[in-house]
Amino acid sequence: MDIAQNINEIRRRIAAAAAKAGRSADEITLIAVTKTAGVPDIQQAIAAGVGHCGESRIQDAERKIRQLSDAGLRPTWHMIGHLQRNKAKTALEIFDIIHSIDSLRLAQTLSAQANKNISILIQVNIAEEETKQGFSLDEAAGAVAEISKLPNLSIRGLMTIAPMADDAEDVRPVFRELRKLRDSLGLEHLSMGMSDDFEIAIEEGATMVRVGRAIFG
Repeated sequence: MDIAQNINEIRRRIAAAAAKAGRSADEITLIAVTKTAGVPDIQQAIAAGVGHCGESRIQDAERKIRQLSDAGLRPTWHMIGHLQRNKAKTALEIFDIIHSIDSLRLAQTLSAQANKNISILIQVNIAEEETKQGFSLDEAAGAVAEISKLPNLSIRGLMTIAPMADDAEDVRPVFRELRKLRDSLGLEHLSMGMSDDFEIAIEEGATMVRVGRAIFG
């Protein structure tokens, strides 16, 4: 496995998907999802030009971020997994942006514990899957309105995790609905699309794609 080669291929596919949609690849941030990757592999990814990394678990993230920081490597870190409120303080210390704001209580906890402004994304469960976190489509606008009143939080956009599908085309409607919601709320970012469906997500407006397996195997 050649991580640098994988990253180059992902960037090529991002550029092709962006061009197909009449967009610039510069509008899209590649987030390397490092939850299954060891520190040496993450170092390779950073050496290959990756500037954004995503982690799902606080404990794993703490260790990796510390080791990489000790080596002088400090990419932008994205929290992309479910965040428990009792881990909020640590998340605020180690992450630059939190994608997974899935409840008003979590937002309130982060707001109360933050000592600086933190960028966040509101997680929306477009497909209303019972196994996934996030606000429903009907709840999302009200949640954004409430959370926007809280100090220390800056809502940058929306995030979703699409259902698993054999054909990536099947999840296009999920991405399209999130884009419509984002546009209606006047927000900037759409964090959507992973290894199996990021091209469809880009065609539907993604500004951040979260790719792990296609980079690290």
